[in-house]
Amino acid sequence: MKEYNPHEIEPRWQKVWEETEQYKMEGDASKPKKYVLEMFPYPSGDPHMGHARNYSIGDVIARYNKMRGFDVLHPMGWDAFGLPAENAAIKHNGHPATWTYGNIETQRSVFKRMGLSYDWDRTVRTCDKEYYRWGQWIFLKMWEMGLVERRSNPVNWCESCHTVLANEQVTEGVCWRCGNPVERRELEQWYFKITDYAQELLDDLDKLEGWPERVKQMQANWIGRSEGAEVDFVLCDKDGNAPANPTQDDIITVFTTRADTLFGCSFFVLAPEYKGLKELVAGSEQEAAVLDLIAASEKVSAVERAQGDREKHGVFTGRYVINPINGQKVPVWVADYVVADYGTGAVMAVPCGDQRDFEFARKYDLPIVPIILMEDEIAAMVEESGKTRDEVIAQFSAQTVDWAEAHAAEGTLVQSGKYTGMTGGKHSAGEEAIVADLEAAGTGRRKVEFRLRDWLISRQRYWGNPIPAIYCDDCGIVPVPYEDLPVELPMELDITKGEQLADHAEFVECTCPRCGKPARRETDTMDTFTCSSWYYLRYCDPHNDQAPFDRELVNRYMPVDQYIGGIEHAILHLLYSRFFTKVLRDAGMLDFDEPFTNLLCQGMVKDEHGETMSKSKGNVVSPVKMMDAYGADAVRTYILFMAPPDKDLDWNEAGLGGIYRFLNRVWRIVYDLMGQAGEETLYQPGSEGQAAEAAKVLLRERHRVVGKATDDFERNNFNTAISAMMELANAAGDYLRKAAPDARDAELGRDVAETLVKLLSPMAAHMTEELWHTVLGYEDSVHEQAWPEFDPEKAKADEVELAVQINGKVKARITVAADAAEDAIIETALEAAANAIGDKTVVKKIVIPGRLVNIVVK
Repeated sequence: MKEYNPHEIEPRWQKVWEETEQYKMEGDASKPKKYVLEMFPYPSGDPHMGHARNYSIGDVIARYNKMRGFDVLHPMGWDAFGLPAENAAIKHNGHPATWTYGNIETQRSVFKRMGLSYDWDRTVRTCDKEYYRWGQWIFLKMWEMGLVERRSNPVNWCESCHTVLANEQVTEGVCWRCGNPVERRELEQWYFKITDYAQELLDDLDKLEGWPERVKQMQANWIGRSEGAEVDFVLCDKDGNAPANPTQDDIITVFTTRADTLFGCSFFVLAPEYKGLKELVAGSEQEAAVLDLIAASEKVSAVERAQGDREKHGVFTGRYVINPINGQKVPVWVADYVVADYGTGAVMAVPCGDQRDFEFARKYDLPIVPIILMEDEIAAMVEESGKTRDEVIAQFSAQTVDWAEAHAAEGTLVQSGKYTGMTGGKHSAGEEAIVADLEAAGTGRRKVEFRLRDWLISRQRYWGNPIPAIYCDDCGIVPVPYEDLPVELPMELDITKGEQLADHAEFVECTCPRCGKPARRETDTMDTFTCSSWYYLRYCDPHNDQAPFDRELVNRYMPVDQYIGGIEHAILHLLYSRFFTKVLRDAGMLDFDEPFTNLLCQGMVKDEHGETMSKSKGNVVSPVKMMDAYGADAVRTYILFMAPPDKDLDWNEAGLGGIYRFLNRVWRIVYDLMGQAGEETLYQPGSEGQAAEAAKVLLRERHRVVGKATDDFERNNFNTAISAMMELANAAGDYLRKAAPDARDAELGRDVAETLVKLLSPMAAHMTEELWHTVLGYEDSVHEQAWPEFDPEKAKADEVELAVQINGKVKARITVAADAAEDAIIETALEAAANAIGDKTVVKKIVIPGRLVNIVVK
């Protein structure tokens, strides 16, 4: 018997697969399609065990579905633009392209060594001009559709990365890449109007039945739909007088979900970024303090400022606004806990019902006027005062509270003018009446607001996709004509000397495509998420030089049937990809609404201390090192065996050794089942009398395990599928030990050997290919074979063993026919437990099929 040697087998079969183009997809329209895709990696260096896990999961799903008869699309590429390459080039005194393409080849070699079944002819590298040309094309198409804007706004600025960040790229006040604190700056930037699709992005989450609920909830929270009303407050002049005939310039509008609390508005707050704030305080005694607050808030991200547990800072502006519901003057403050990214950047502060307003009011000694009472509060006042409920509500009066925190309650309105006594809360009678009156007076209107902001896509970096825009002194901002694409990124820059696109005259200087006069190119590049928001579409038609992709091909293979990647992309990549899909649908380029039908978010790989592996922590385990020791098949199988794919995996090299021994055992069993083990047969003389029963068990296990593994694969439960294969291997080993070589059932032996090899082939791709050819004698690849079938009737056992419990404690065990009636099972159980029951009275008899009988006595 030939020894199992993965280091000899694996490179040989990888070479054969490459030479024969084993995994090149030709496309077969006669078969149902299955698009399996793992999120493509950033080429940041050697792959780590997290990569190995992600891509092993996808590879097994792809191989399994091919054996199930699907036309499988399974591509791979690289998300190759971005800041890490630029920083690495500066650090190593090189060029981002050199670093990027070198790492791509390193990662590709590791993926090939793992035996991953990618169609390498479909490779996409986002830094190739053949790809980013079409990213520019899509940008221009969005511009045509009115979805691109250039405007000045307060933005998140990372000084360490020297670029702006979208809100989604700020995590707890720091840059998602480098961890540096993020500041706020006013800059003119390019935006994609993702807010135009906010409602559809929210509504269509209901279509994503194959997505984890937590991912959908994260997106719903980020989109943040709020139903409420806009309310217009009139700004008083510097002397505190309301204008007799206010104009639009005198109006400050707020958005609120609780218009019913307007009578509790005791102060008014503007965000530090509020447009016109500096003019509002110009020349006043408050100006210096307000400007200081604005400057301080610029050093803190909007996300961090909005967090409820952060200390709040504010300054009175010296100005007032008029509350439209009661005509009262309300002081205007500027405070850093209000951000311009939500609503209008102005807030009607109701400290009795909002915790952040409450904390601010307490800090600055501002009124906290209660305007809603709960029923238990009303009942207590009725009992204490002897008044009726209506009298208590009508006569309630308080201008401050002694609460420890705000009461965001829904109850009965008090101190609310003619609305007193109405119910308060969202969509309450009081809220509806107040909004109706505001609308009638022209001082308010119904409004739906979203937390989602437009996607800021421009970056002040070199290594990215150039934005196809030209600045002309006469024509303004002009799109680059489609026929002039791509706007190529110049390769001759030396960023190690600080050169950027704006310094490269040959790139910047151009001719206006409209008037022919000298003009300047845009020197910002696009956020790399624009590259990853449509790559899955390019895979369907990767060599098209006439369009981003062919509509017929995309409609054939999309949406992706199984998408695999980390939950850290729940907001950024996944939301942006959904947006791109809907835009391209509206552009008439495809016929579906969502890009990914099923989403699997794989768990993290953790070290022996329970820490997530990462390069920054220095605790990564190299899959290359593990393959050097055990081979790729063992590494892949182990990764899939140790935990369900969506759960964290605790790395343990001893477990990898155990899987390596299991593969060795399967190797030996297949040889032995085929009569090729020679003197190394497992047979143990003296066991002949048990051979017939062992063969019977093996046949049953063959069908049971195929049924179990098939069900597990359909649900991506690879760990339990492998456990079932181990059970089949155990049954085969038991049969081989008990049946003499010359007395074995050759047909059964071949059937079980082929079944074991096929079942294991998605995981142990090389070993099973070797066994399929050299031991089983086939010429075609095992990966081209049909998935094994099974007969549910043959999987059933003739007899089953049941535990017999008396009041929950096992007192006996019985063996009964698998199809025995419940009465017969109970009768047998009572006989077996007669001594334990004694003279006690049997109260209840419960049969749990296939497991136990519980007899309750007293």
